[in-house]
Amino acid sequence: MAEMAQTLLIYMVILSLWAFGAMGYDKRQAKKKRQRVPERNLWLLALLGGGVGAYVGMQFFHHKTRKTNFRIGFLLLMMIDIVLLLAIYGVKLPTTVTF
Repeated sequence: MAEMAQTLLIYMVILSLWAFGAMGYDKRQAKKKRQRVPERNLWLLALLGGGVGAYVGMQFFHHKTRKTNFRIGFLLLMMIDIVLLLAIYGVKLPTTVTF
């Protein structure tokens, strides 16, 4: 189980770095009015496990922040990735909220 968790973590870190880089590259290309990274590719990186990098890259590079579907979608994918990792590492998540 620990080996699987470590493999998943490495996989998600690699995809997150790739997604972060893709967001930066696309922003740079947009500024230069050159060929862009297709939005489909940015979504694919985020969906396959790079949600953290995609969301952090969006915020860091101020890229795609006006598009609601990116803001909400990448945030949700980042949250799913984090919850998945926490669950695989055995972190108990709260099931209820009390005030």
